[in-house]
Amino acid sequence: CPCALGLATPMSIMVGVGRAAHAGILVKNAEAIEITEKVTHLITDKTGTLTAGKPEVVSRVTDKGTSGHDLLQIAASVEAHSEHPLARAIVEAAKNEQIALREVSDFQSTTGGGVSAKLATASPSGEGLAGRGVLVGKEKFLTNSSVNISDELRKQADRLQEQAQTTVWVAVDGHALGLLGIADPIKPTTRNAIRVLHGMGLKITMCTGDNRRTAESVARELGIDEFRAEVMPDEKIDVVERLKANGAIVAMAGDGINDAPALAAADVGIAMGTGTDIAIESASITLVKGDLLGIVKTMHLSRAVMGNIRQNLFFAFIYNALGVPIAAGALYPFLGVLLSPMIAGAAMSFSSVSVIANALRLRRIKL
Repeated sequence: CPCALGLATPMSIMVGVGRAAHAGILVKNAEAIEITEKVTHLITDKTGTLTAGKPEVVSRVTDKGTSGHDLLQIAASVEAHSEHPLARAIVEAAKNEQIALREVSDFQSTTGGGVSAKLATASPSGEGLAGRGVLVGKEKFLTNSSVNISDELRKQADRLQEQAQTTVWVAVDGHALGLLGIADPIKPTTRNAIRVLHGMGLKITMCTGDNRRTAESVARELGIDEFRAEVMPDEKIDVVERLKANGAIVAMAGDGINDAPALAAADVGIAMGTGTDIAIESASITLVKGDLLGIVKTMHLSRAVMGNIRQNLFFAFIYNALGVPIAAGALYPFLGVLLSPMIAGAAMSFSSVSVIANALRLRRIKL
């Protein structure tokens, strides 16, 4: 009876998914395990995936006539209405310094650019900025709005970006008041994970909405093969589709709302468990601990599961190819031997038990 052939694949998959769960890897569908073994290219987000996802304001650069206190107060007052990780870092910095936030109106968010609003109240010091328009975001966001930026501020921004700091600009009524430098430390496990993934033959591309200098600094520090900076959410999908069109099997790792479309478009979407719900929902695999070592473990497990399936199928095929003819009496004309029904039944059970036992070995695999 070819029962073992029917058990060969589902048993290995079932045990493998269970082993993955114990290792903090949640597999949404079994197909992801099969595809992961074939992955040739990993695309990864930066913030929250390669980095800790806990950005902090570490620098302030102001234009003449603006204090660091006022710069942070204005930025935090507007960013308090945003859910972006950098916005939370700015608001947290103001909170730590006990800076009172100001009321704003007409808040608007531009995907991949920044936020804008109008100051509804003057500062406690009486500064007359009430009713003026504020822009907080990328340099390109400001220049697209015809904001005047001094050469000195641009030089300071370049300096911060070369130190892997993300720069957030603040402008009021068409004039840049200054910028905030935000640092997000790289996760302790990221360097080792990238080294191991390279050893597995994967090519790694980092896609980030951050500026080019910061992205280049992070990519160089981690030894990443390729990076794409100032990438919009829909452009991440283009990167995925372009690689797939060239024959690559693509895995996408990310944690944010902006990563969700690319996670869904990739052959395998891998979400950080510390990320947003929509990213987790879009991915086929979720890493509970939220670091790249989880991808290494997933690759190891996928290869082990697929190897186990091949072992099961090979054994079941050979066993049945030999056993069925013998049970049918193929040896009788030559040796006069016939299998009794009891022995044939035991032999049938043995093939199934062997496949199950081999699949259960996956429970002890080291990840």
